[in-house]
Amino acid sequence: MKTVRKDLLSIKDLESKEIEEIFTLTASIKKNPGKFRGILKGKSLALIFEKPSNRTYVSFNVGMAELGGHAVYLGPDQIKLGVRETIHDVAKTLSRYVDGIVLRTFAHKNVLDMAEYSDVPVINGLSDLSHPCQALADIFTVREKFGKKKNLTLAYIGDGNNVCNSLLYTCSKTGINMNVGVPEGYEPNNDVFRGAEEMARKNKISIRLYHTAEEAVRGANIVYTDVWASMGQEDEAQKRKAIFRDFQINGPLFRLASSGALVMHCLPAHRGEEITDEVIDSKNSVVFDEAENRLHVEKAVLVKLLS
Repeated sequence: MKTVRKDLLSIKDLESKEIEEIFTLTASIKKNPGKFRGILKGKSLALIFEKPSNRTYVSFNVGMAELGGHAVYLGPDQIKLGVRETIHDVAKTLSRYVDGIVLRTFAHKNVLDMAEYSDVPVINGLSDLSHPCQALADIFTVREKFGKKKNLTLAYIGDGNNVCNSLLYTCSKTGINMNVGVPEGYEPNNDVFRGAEEMARKNKISIRLYHTAEEAVRGANIVYTDVWASMGQEDEAQKRKAIFRDFQINGPLFRLASSGALVMHCLPAHRGEEITDEVIDSKNSVVFDEAENRLHVEKAVLVKLLS
């Protein structure tokens, strides 16, 4: 890789050319995984997880193993960041043991602090503000299906959460229009949205915000959704069901998208809430392709940062 960067904390920090480098490496790893076996031999990766995980945990574990390295899992009861031990002390200690750290946490400040104090690369495995590895896998999947086709539009429907924030940055930096359809009061982070708008203007594409799902989906090439209540918002789940009921991805809504549109979801899915079985299991769905691509993208990130 030509560009060297210590950490992956947010897509905001990546230049467009760095995203393209990650996609090029991802495609190479996916096509010929044997070529990269052993490239991280002797390397260790700490997985600090304050939130439950399926795809992030398994993909980083398997990714390190397939690259010849080793992953060490540290769950919420083993470290208790900021309670049992400060982030400063955890970062300084782990830097003596491992070659990289993946942090899956709540407050985005935890990711920033870990990177500040760590002497080894830090990867954001998810924070309340950002989910960069997910967005990279999503747009890599879009590239696989559409190539570098011009004037694509991704419609994100639901809660303006960490996935939405990361997609805003990734779409604006890779030349994909993005429509965000959310209820009033559930918009994406304002600083993220304004930053993505500015980048979009430079790249001559559009970032638009709507408060109805129909407006956002109409004519879109990709229709994307996520759960209405993320981890840590369980107490709001019933309230959100009522607020978001008109933002469900179902057959009638999806038919407003362009012919041949793709369906995407970062998973886990609450079937029957934000998306129906009819849509997520349709021939238009690439949900499990994007889930698989988490592995390949993260392997590329590991090679870029640890090799």
